[in-house]
Amino acid sequence: MGKLTVAALRGVLGVVFGGTVLVQVLMVVAMVTKSDDGMLPLTAFRVITLLGMAAGQVALVCVWRLVAMVRRGTVFSDAAFRYVDGVIGAVVAVALLWFAVTAVNAPGQREDPGGTVIMGGIGLAILGVALVVLVLRMLLRQAVTRDLEAAGLQAELDEVI
Repeated sequence: MGKLTVAALRGVLGVVFGGTVLVQVLMVVAMVTKSDDGMLPLTAFRVITLLGMAAGQVALVCVWRLVAMVRRGTVFSDAAFRYVDGVIGAVVAVALLWFAVTAVNAPGQREDPGGTVIMGGIGLAILGVALVVLVLRMLLRQAVTRDLEAAGLQAELDEVI
């Protein structure tokens, strides 16, 4: 992975992470600060939004660490699985939160349930992303195994020579 690619990806990750933290802080401040209009009420949607952003931040940090491992050439190690598992867990959490949003929103969609069906489909698509990352994790496991086998064969070859 080139230096420009790593720098661009880190820039994007940093901006998104900073933006979500800023929105979270502003939401919490709005919920605890009394103004002329009153405090912003704590609703299920707001709680789900805060939790969803936190799950996204977990995924961002895990991707940041994986990019660092790629840059150092250490991604084909057992240490990488911790971060891949973090991404999978964060994506599953986001999917579950999306299903919660769908459930909270469903009573308002009784006359036209198509919106709820579409939202459920989006939740399934989010779970599909988690499955894709799981498949990539399996590929990483195979690559780590092959890397260890190659290192063992190289050691044997070095002994012979």
